Amino acid sequence: MTRTAEAPRRSFLDEVKDAVTPRATLLVIGVIALQLLFIASYVGALHHPKPKDVPFGVVAPEAAADQAVTRLKQLPGEPLDPRTVADEATARRQIMNRDIDGALVVDPSGTTDTLLVASGGGKVLATTLITLTTAMEKAEGRTVRTVDVVPAAAQDASGLTPFYLVVGWCVGGYLCASALAVSAGARPANTRRATIRLAAMALVAIVGGLGGAIIVGPVLEALPGSVAALWGLGALITFAVGAATLALQCVFGIIGIGVAVLLVVILGNPSAGGALPPPMLPPFWKAIGPALPPGAGTWAARSIAYFKGNDVTVSLLTLSAWAALGSAITLLAGSLRRKKGRLTLGAQPL
Repeated sequence: MTRTAEAPRRSFLDEVKDAVTPRATLLVIGVIALQLLFIASYVGALHHPKPKDVPFGVVAPEAAADQAVTRLKQLPGEPLDPRTVADEATARRQIMNRDIDGALVVDPSGTTDTLLVASGGGKVLATTLITLTTAMEKAEGRTVRTVDVVPAAAQDASGLTPFYLVVGWCVGGYLCASALAVSAGARPANTRRATIRLAAMALVAIVGGLGGAIIVGPVLEALPGSVAALWGLGALITFAVGAATLALQCVFGIIGIGVAVLLVVILGNPSAGGALPPPMLPPFWKAIGPALPPGAGTWAARSIAYFKGNDVTVSLLTLSAWAALGSAITLLAGSLRRKKGRLTLGAQPL
């Protein structure tokens, strides 16, 4: 009877080489890079809040106004960007229009001045303005009373509901696009498949936008403002992020999901003006925030909820640009793959 030869025993190194492919190694390295970038971005943006050039109005008789503006400009670190305002009504209107974040109304006949703030635009910023103004007034032998012109809702205790709402919509966008890639491939096979993916993304955006608006509005009463307007905003944010993720997958393959996480989560969330309003962010995050979906969305959500929908045009155009560019790249990728497939078939022998 012939004995079967035993297969040679494989070394541990051989097993590792089979188990951990070069592709898997690159993906793990990418994950580690995203992990470290996440830590650097969030800690870098939020670890040391410091106001810089906060738009701030001063209401006072001409001579007193000039003196007050000069004092505010000379504060250490230039935390404020002061400018004179005609009267208190104008200051309130500019705050509501989001032209300025606060204003000091000087009483020339007394020693108590009035500080106008808007906690609906960010409670951290409102508190910072109170601290700065109180210290300055105390040094001048004056006192200040605070009036919250645009108060945050009672159920929005920290003023972060608009930000978390937008984060939820963004998560829905890139997770839906990622699920489509995992289930059907990162790149659409043709234009029709690309259109179907975008249509599915639009449906998810409509449903998710409505759901989010209802949850923070009628259900939890955490945010005032028009449910219809928030629904439209939510649908636009979700579709913009989803379409952009689909486009990144078309360009980079499955790695496009990581690129989307980099843009939306790692760079977008800490720069969105949620935990810290834009004037309190470091220069890099302050600069990129308005151009990314979380930042544009958070600004628009706060405007709808607390500022009567004022100053949303730039944010809506930014989100629309993400949606349009993402859709165009996805459709173009589908068209190119279809043409490539036709050329490949045409080159095969009959």
